[in-house]
Amino acid sequence: MTAKIIDGKEFAARVRGQVAEHVTRLKNDHGITPGLAVVLVGEDPASQVYVRSKGKMTVEVGMKSVEHKMDADTSETDLLKVIDDLNNDPDIHGILCQLPLPKHLDEDLIINSISPAKDVDGFHISNVGLLGTGQKSMVPCTPLGCLMMLRDHHGSISGMDAVVIGRSNIVGKPMAQLLLNDSATVTIAHSRTKDLADVVRRADIVVAAVGRPEMVPGDWIKEGATVIDVGINRLDAPEKGEGKTKLVGDVHYESCAARAGAITPVPGGVGPMTIACLLANTVTACCRANGLDEPEGLTA
Repeated sequence: MTAKIIDGKEFAARVRGQVAEHVTRLKNDHGITPGLAVVLVGEDPASQVYVRSKGKMTVEVGMKSVEHKMDADTSETDLLKVIDDLNNDPDIHGILCQLPLPKHLDEDLIINSISPAKDVDGFHISNVGLLGTGQKSMVPCTPLGCLMMLRDHHGSISGMDAVVIGRSNIVGKPMAQLLLNDSATVTIAHSRTKDLADVVRRADIVVAAVGRPEMVPGDWIKEGATVIDVGINRLDAPEKGEGKTKLVGDVHYESCAARAGAITPVPGGVGPMTIACLLANTVTACCRANGLDEPEGLTA
């Protein structure tokens, strides 16, 4: 069997197109422009690249983009003041504080200072609790993107056996909850799971989000299963030349693709969906703030 490749780039472009249509309707019908604010503290190169990309795509879909860049030695008090101002700004519907933060700042405190209604990362403890009890919440972007791709591929995942490898607060736990809310039978596996290979082999859906390069080999995959690879790991690639590297996922792509029915590649799979879902969450937050119908197909 040769797996169908689930093209995250193409899917993310579709999502951004849907977002742009909703933004146009909000502007034309209601005079509202959704606004997304990103707060960046420090000079982390990867975070800077990511924030630039977020800002560019926010503008491309017609939304208002605001960036607050703060020095690495910014005090907690000053950062909390910026977030409080954004919480009270009616033109801002989504707020995210780019992680990781400098070590002297309390990430949990900062995340939970963002208004839950504007928490488009879905990390606020209130949103975690709402998601966990099946209520309306803001949903973390990466798991939401995975769910969208699964729904698109399968139509319905009700009754399917799903295994999530990884138990992080950002991906593993919310991913399991989203699958459960869609009536899948869900197992959360991790580094201490006994007989991990056998647990994975029974799954119709495997979501690998453990952060270990190529940890999942093809012989762990049930024939015809759908594999969603969340991992992004950089490895040395001497075959490309001295000092060269390559990106790989948490699954061994070639061997897993030989057995799976569908699989996401790395790069070009789950990654592009994260920013697309951030934009979708911002539109959703805007609609909720104004008592309007939420965008169909862009929420959990």
